[in-house]
Amino acid sequence: MKSYRKELWFNITKRRELINITRDVDECLRESGIREGLILCNAMHISASVFINDDESGLHHDFEVWLEKLAPEKPHSQYQHNGFEDNADAHLKRTIMGREVVVAVTQGKMDFGPWEQIFYGEFDGKRQKRVLVKIIGD
Repeated sequence: MKSYRKELWFNITKRRELINITRDVDECLRESGIREGLILCNAMHISASVFINDDESGLHHDFEVWLEKLAPEKPHSQYQHNGFEDNADAHLKRTIMGREVVVAVTQGKMDFGPWEQIFYGEFDGKRQKRVLVKIIGD
């Protein structure tokens, strides 16, 4: 069994941002040479998420609105966590959207359903952030 590891780095310019990382992960798969196995992608930050969904701008807007209703950023004083940083809402949003995804690899390709794409969701950005890609298989 082979193993491959790479960190994908992103310069996040906004507080919240969704980035389609499917091409980046696909490039990792090609680099790995693995034809049958599993890909793990996980956010390396407690205020970020990796998830699978459709790459459709209306849906992305709906995520933003829905998450803001569930865990509004302001007022900052509503959260016990806020003190040194005002990012409690980002931690909650990450919990809702999830930490990681696992994707099957079949015949050297990601085994996706229709419209599935991998996204990095950042909820406390404005700095460099990273995603771990770990691929195992043959």
